[in-house]
Amino acid sequence: MSAEARKVARLVLLDPDDRILLMHGFEPEDPASTWWFTPGGGLEGGETREQAALRELAEETGITDVELGPLLWTRRCSFPFDGRRWDQDEWYFLARTTQTVTDTSGQTVLERRSVAGLRWWTSAELSVARETVYPTRLAGLLRTLLDEGPPRTPLVLAPESA
Repeated sequence: MSAEARKVARLVLLDPDDRILLMHGFEPEDPASTWWFTPGGGLEGGETREQAALRELAEETGITDVELGPLLWTRRCSFPFDGRRWDQDEWYFLARTTQTVTDTSGQTVLERRSVAGLRWWTSAELSVARETVYPTRLAGLLRTLLDEGPPRTPLVLAPESA
């Protein structure tokens, strides 16, 4: 992975029933290649990670009524998408909302070309999901988060490369 990774902020967004919101992504050139992932994206201008996470959430899901919590996890990842390789330094923040209705009208052109929809998942549903989910250990990480609360210091997840 390159030294200059794209700085990314993501949200582990939970509703009052502890369901997590995930986005259903696909490769624009190969719609059969699909996966689920957390809302978020790259920093713009002088944004902090927290500001970027909340802006991206609003753009991608229409959800703006959010209580931002602590940083949970960080990871480096590298993957091919939309004809190029992405090297990312991702920070995952805990967030809570009571706003479960989503609105994707604010999505970017690329998001509209690569996001099939949004879904709230229970921890149990996620743990038996056969689909690809990123980060790959999300089901176990979510279960631990719900059982034990946020880690005292952010966990550094194993790097992932595809």
